[in-house]
Amino acid sequence: MRPVRLLLAVPLAAVVVAGSVAPCAPADPAPGPRTWRVGPERALTTPSAAAAVARDGDTVLIDAGAYPGDVATWTQDDVTLRAVGGRVRLTADGRSAQGKAIWVVAGDRTRVEAIEFSGAAVPDRNGAGIRQEGTGLTVVRSVFHHNENGILAGADAASDIRIHRSRFHANGAGDGYSHNVYVGEVRSLTVTGSVLGGASVGHELKSRALRTTVTGNRIVDGAGTASYSIDVPNGGETLIAGNVVEQGASSQNPVLVAYGAEGLTHPGSRLWVVNNTLVNRGASATHVALFGTGAETHLWNNLLVGPGDLTDGAAERRGNRRAGARGFVDAAAHDFRLLARSPARDRGVRPPRRWRARWIYVAPLRLAPRPRAGRLDVGAYEFVPRRRRQRAAGDGPGTPARRAVPRA
Repeated sequence: MRPVRLLLAVPLAAVVVAGSVAPCAPADPAPGPRTWRVGPERALTTPSAAAAVARDGDTVLIDAGAYPGDVATWTQDDVTLRAVGGRVRLTADGRSAQGKAIWVVAGDRTRVEAIEFSGAAVPDRNGAGIRQEGTGLTVVRSVFHHNENGILAGADAASDIRIHRSRFHANGAGDGYSHNVYVGEVRSLTVTGSVLGGASVGHELKSRALRTTVTGNRIVDGAGTASYSIDVPNGGETLIAGNVVEQGASSQNPVLVAYGAEGLTHPGSRLWVVNNTLVNRGASATHVALFGTGAETHLWNNLLVGPGDLTDGAAERRGNRRAGARGFVDAAAHDFRLLARSPARDRGVRPPRRWRARWIYVAPLRLAPRPRAGRLDVGAYEFVPRRRRQRAAGDGPGTPARRAVPRA
């Protein structure tokens, strides 16, 4: 008689991945990209469980809610990590992936949507909400607060990093070496429609990218102790356009925009600072500090509010003006839209097409095309009559025109 082979049903329990136990998801034999669902009531209960099973090209949909102490390393390429039903809140709670971050992103071309990162701290004081180690990263509608770094990205000459409609607040270890956003020597960094503020001693934004584009943002210290509002320490091709940049009275360094502070090491260094509203709440300031020589520099149509010089270096200056607080809707509440009596109206000079300020920031965390009506105004906003402002949905700092905005 042949022996009877007993087949025991093994319950779906767990798999061991990288030394930790993670829930196992049902096998999906279908080829190509897959979609994984994550949530307390699902087979994959945490984002780190999905990180253990996802493959290149997959999408991970994470149910809204808090996932305290859940940290992960993502090694997949072309993966999308998206919150559904509201925001996903990832608090470090004393933990970190690889001793670096809440999420270490090692794969290429990763997209992160609607995730909140907070509390990242590690022994070397360089912990991050996201530590970017792959090539290419897009972050949309996400929040980073009270981390030692919000986003920390290393050098990668092929990497393009895009940050769109996201918020960074109170990041920094307080040592001056950690920042709200700190991007190493990548091919490009683009920041649009976002709010950065309240950094602890470090900079609101620091970019070593070969090409840096900062358009349509609010960069506001508030009561924070940030140093530079925007630091581009190695030069490169840089466009800073259509932003409200407001340095607080407690800033560690009276410079709003610093260019080349660590040497103009990037080839083809040129700087365009166009149609920004630059506000200094302190006793003095240099709005755009230029370090070194040899960079092509253009300062056009910037509106200065508060004391301080426009720049300390050689630059082409056209259409820049100074204004008092009475020319704005509510300067005390950080609303720098223009009133009809503003001296900034119709005083701008139209820059070359490539360097124009095409976008304006709209609260909360939105972006809209800059209106075109008559001669260009100076500063981050075009004047819009009160009646049109009241009709506009989501009335706030900016004019939410109903036109397409760039997809991040």
